[in-house]
Amino acid sequence: MTGFRRPPLLLLVPAVLGLAFLVVPLAGMLVRAPWTRIVSDLAAPGVWDALRLSLICATLATVLATVLGVPLAWLLARSDVPGRGLIRALVTVPLVLPPVVGGVALLLVLGRRGLIGEHLNTWFGISLPFTTPAVVLAEAFVAMPFLVLAVEGALRAADSRYEDAAATLGAGGWYTFRRVTLPLVAPGIAAGAVLAWARALGEFGATITFAGNFPGTTQTMPIAVYEALETDPDTAVVLSLLLLIVSIAVLVALRDRWVPTG
Repeated sequence: MTGFRRPPLLLLVPAVLGLAFLVVPLAGMLVRAPWTRIVSDLAAPGVWDALRLSLICATLATVLATVLGVPLAWLLARSDVPGRGLIRALVTVPLVLPPVVGGVALLLVLGRRGLIGEHLNTWFGISLPFTTPAVVLAEAFVAMPFLVLAVEGALRAADSRYEDAAATLGAGGWYTFRRVTLPLVAPGIAAGAVLAWARALGEFGATITFAGNFPGTTQTMPIAVYEALETDPDTAVVLSLLLLIVSIAVLVALRDRWVPTG
């Protein structure tokens, strides 16, 4: 049986300060919440539509990020493709890029007069900006790097000898990927998907730039909070609490179910 190990004071103090730095602002929001009007604020028109849209778009963005991000992570971790370092740097750009700049970039490429968007509009009549699919694309753009990095780390930590053994026995690359690699890194994919979902749910800058703020169509909860903050800060606190509670509940449920907690 392992006994309690007292942490060194030089680690304990900054750890407690770090925890307080993360928790105190949330506790302050609870203290300042207008509890007497919380029911009426939550019953206001558009609140639940914004929450529903946030959950749906974050989920779709996570699916898109997973479909595109897992192969990309495999490319970075398992292949010898030229320029792999540059590709990895490009993948991480959205992590450091201001989200508003990401939204501008999406607009310049997929907008009606964008490099690709102009052709989509001319040839197929498809216009993405300021639509619900634009919300999904904006959220996937900022969330996918979290998934790619998590899956790449899982792939590098996984024992590649199982894949080598499968190849020795005659298994093809696609078969090995499906039957050997994916089961090996499934926890890493789940962890990356949870991170990507959480990032997508809280996305604001790229979304409002590329998708705008149209209630029922592109207005997600972060945008609704921002809009409320300009006119009624108390309502913004209520909406923030709702988003916080939903986020924590979903993340705890997903983590306990699919992500090993050690």
